[in-house]
Amino acid sequence: MQRPPSTRSTAWQAGAAAAFALAMTACAPLGQPPPGSAAAPPVAVGEPQLRERAKENLDLGLRQYERGEYRDAETSLAASLDHGLLSAGEQSAARKYLAFIFCVSEREARCRDEFRKALEIDPAFNLGTAEIGHPVWGPIYRNVREQLASAAAPAAQSAAQPAPKPAAPMTPAGRLLADGLAKYDAGEFAAAFKLLQGALKEGLAEKPDRIRAHKHAAFSLCLLRRYASCRGEFMKIFAIDPEFDLAPAEASHPSWTKTFAAAKRRAAAARPASRSR
Repeated sequence: MQRPPSTRSTAWQAGAAAAFALAMTACAPLGQPPPGSAAAPPVAVGEPQLRERAKENLDLGLRQYERGEYRDAETSLAASLDHGLLSAGEQSAARKYLAFIFCVSEREARCRDEFRKALEIDPAFNLGTAEIGHPVWGPIYRNVREQLASAAAPAAQSAAQPAPKPAAPMTPAGRLLADGLAKYDAGEFAAAFKLLQGALKEGLAEKPDRIRAHKHAAFSLCLLRRYASCRGEFMKIFAIDPEFDLAPAEASHPSWTKTFAAAKRRAAAARPASRSR
């Protein structure tokens, strides 16, 4: 006849089972709910939070761009566009700086694409005066804008439009200036310098035109690595306008940053001496 288990044996078995269950629970992977418990539902991220995150990425990308951290700026600006929650103006701004980054890193196709998207989002989008004159992305932006305008021309022609007013005749100096700037935009810097010098010799009546001619002549010379002559053109600008300065987009160009700074120091040092005479 089999003997019934003793009270001590039964208690020992119950304790062993409880210890085994506790050990199995402790060995479960971290972050996993214990067996038999319900998993916590994921935290939902709403549109307001996504929009705020997009704006934070945009602000961060612009700060990184200003500090010259172009790779980080590219990542932040692209992230700001992920969900399409920025306003049209904010999206255009993000795509503008992405285009700048792609242009200066010789990724022209992506630069063109970002300018095209910025214009499609906001047809009124435009670059500032200093930005549009930049030798790297200025010509690409203008070309993209012209292509989009040409594509939209057939629809615009169907609407009746008043006849345009005849343009004022251009002076010989003005024509030389326009031709010199066109050559500069085309990357023909030696030809641009020659035409710009011709415009100055012919006589440009307006002070801004004279400054513009000297400035692009200086840019052309620096790009041709004729740095002493480039500095001389900058000095001529300071003779016309002692308070002249380049726009931020122009001043940061590596081909003439140091040359312009040297000319600016010389002009500043010469001014007190000239007043004391």
